[in-house]
Amino acid sequence: MKSFFSKIIFLSIALSLVALAEKPPSSRAIGFFVGVGVGPRLPIGDFASNTDVGYGFNLEFSYTDNEFLPVFLYTTIGFEQFPGSQNFYRESDYSNFHTNALPVNIGVRYYFPPLAENIVLFMPILQVSGSYTYYQKLHEFKPGRGKTNFLEETSKLGFSVGAGVSMFMLEILASYNYFESNQFVGFDLRVRLPIFISF
Repeated sequence: MKSFFSKIIFLSIALSLVALAEKPPSSRAIGFFVGVGVGPRLPIGDFASNTDVGYGFNLEFSYTDNEFLPVFLYTTIGFEQFPGSQNFYRESDYSNFHTNALPVNIGVRYYFPPLAENIVLFMPILQVSGSYTYYQKLHEFKPGRGKTNFLEETSKLGFSVGAGVSMFMLEILASYNYFESNQFVGFDLRVRLPIFISF
């Protein structure tokens, strides 16, 4: 899992550096940004039957230029963990069950006109992305149940739809994330900083 995660981070950074190495035409204003988000993850549907509220954090790279504005292209790499629920432990043979996830999202974000701009810009945002997620699920059973502990590894394709409000450097976002048997609603507080801007 660590090797997979390292490769994804390296690939994203490499793509960003290649993009930065090209000098844009003088008539085109461009911007590259990096952001860090963190927040709770609420399982829903089948996923909520054995899983409790989890947490997640992610690293985001985004891009826009004056031909795309107010649309941003972005990719995120994250880590999420969901512990097993106490009810699930009481009603099953499990002593420990948790899910680790490494999601990679590629999507677009749209910034609506500001609701307020006197002191701070408050812009509604809408985003949609496709996602590939690598999962590790730990299965540990109560002693004397005749079951062997094991680690399950899978990967799934899915999608995410989110909405929130942006003060540009700071965003609050809620998102619905669909994966077969692993649906959840995520909430993120994200800080974004420019890493390259050219006019």
